[in-house]
Amino acid sequence: MENITLMQRRDFLKSTVAGALVGELAKGKAEGKVPAHLWGNYDFGSGPQVTDRLNQGPFPQYPPDAVIPNDDVVMTTTRTDEAVPNYGKGLVTYITADSGTDEIKSENIAQAIEDLVKFPLGQQLYIRPTWREVQPRPGSIQLPEYLKLVFDLARQNNKRIGLRIQMCAPDYTREAALPDFVLEKVPKVDLVLSDQENSRSAQRYLTNPHSRYQPRYDHPVFQQAFKELVSALAAEFDGNPQIEFIDTFMYGFWGEGHTWPFANNPFSDYVTAERTWVNMLEVQLENFNKTPLLTNTQPDYSRVGNSELLNRTVRSNNWIRSDTIFIENEQIEALSNRPPWIAALLEQGLPGKLPDPTSAHEGISPAENMIAHVIDVGANYWSLWNFHQISARNLTAYYQAYPAAFDQINRKIGYRVRPSFIWSYKDASYLGLIVGFANDGIAGVPGVLRVTIESTDGKVLTSGCLDAGYPLPGKIRQAQFVLPNIRDWKGLKLKAEIEVKGMRYPVRWACHQSLNNDGSLTLRPNIRADV
Repeated sequence: MENITLMQRRDFLKSTVAGALVGELAKGKAEGKVPAHLWGNYDFGSGPQVTDRLNQGPFPQYPPDAVIPNDDVVMTTTRTDEAVPNYGKGLVTYITADSGTDEIKSENIAQAIEDLVKFPLGQQLYIRPTWREVQPRPGSIQLPEYLKLVFDLARQNNKRIGLRIQMCAPDYTREAALPDFVLEKVPKVDLVLSDQENSRSAQRYLTNPHSRYQPRYDHPVFQQAFKELVSALAAEFDGNPQIEFIDTFMYGFWGEGHTWPFANNPFSDYVTAERTWVNMLEVQLENFNKTPLLTNTQPDYSRVGNSELLNRTVRSNNWIRSDTIFIENEQIEALSNRPPWIAALLEQGLPGKLPDPTSAHEGISPAENMIAHVIDVGANYWSLWNFHQISARNLTAYYQAYPAAFDQINRKIGYRVRPSFIWSYKDASYLGLIVGFANDGIAGVPGVLRVTIESTDGKVLTSGCLDAGYPLPGKIRQAQFVLPNIRDWKGLKLKAEIEVKGMRYPVRWACHQSLNNDGSLTLRPNIRADV
């Protein structure tokens, strides 16, 4: 969504939506709309289920409260200044966004896509095709050649892909986002502009006939086709090791949950709109039971049930996203105070032109300002995207202009966990370790961290999980590992995985100390006993 329209959008919300929404809410309590609330103290539940939960203390040593014998710190790790790629975090290179390959500014699209995939700062990739592009005819998914190329190059370069399917793409001027087999059978409702008809933002949509209507999403033909689409997508992508996440398909423009600056929606009333979109979210949740879904934090000024969708997303331990950082305070509240096990993606496009040194205010450029605020809300992902001017050349120019800011977010984004303190103790019958885990990142672990201790020959000695979201940034979370029949802790390997929706992904420890090729840490003494 174009950043320059935000103030106009707020004015629109105040002038045209507030009154209508009050009237609708007065109809009764049939809708499940969740009112705005503080997220920090809100009860979203206890998070994803934790299997094999480790004893996480406390671990007093002295009578009468002693639970372990006296122990000694035998090893420590310290934070690393390097970027540490892992699942559930990272910088995301946008291959396509609002307008497909038209947004890639190159005469050689295939080469431009390859250059983007290989752009070194990006750990993940992102695509946003239309429904027509991925399913032009009923049945299985049929990817166009440019998307097949993205998947092939991603596999070759060991990068995962996030994606959303657009059911409405106001920046696609060549064709409708919906396939013909849907458009020909589903009624459409014309959208009506507010009193801002002469605004530049409104004129942007007037030139594209496909942005002037919305389908009757509640129509039985649409609902059946949508279910078949989601089922086909899930058969292809749910649990696919190439897929990092799937954005939920929401109402309206780009699937973000709105049709601003238009004043109406295609539904007869709010209850019908909310019920329709809740059902469509449930279809996605039922089909994508392995891969995380990300729902936009968009406020509900198009009156279609966004707050209920967002609430259900978080309660089902899926993730959230936003389409810009300089946005309504309601979205900042959600992003910054989400439960620690919920990942957040920040889509914030860099300017679609080369860096302009004269645009800085008090020594801070727009790009540096964006990056600083993405860090402020504790994001797990951030988009590498030049708005409507996608190219590796543009991204490289911004990195060369502001390397410190890009390096800083690359080294901080998401979670960065390591075994900070390692204590050893010996009971009458067994050896034990207490490990204090640190998180040097800006976000909690978006799932459950599983930690395993292996012998030198790779045999699993013990394995268990921390509580969901832990360790938290800037805090230590301790856990106990009992090692019967082990005489010496030295040489054992400590490895980590993240569990998300029943899937496990390897985690590389984010520490300065040398690691094994698989990201695990071989335990060895590195601290003097008399220190």
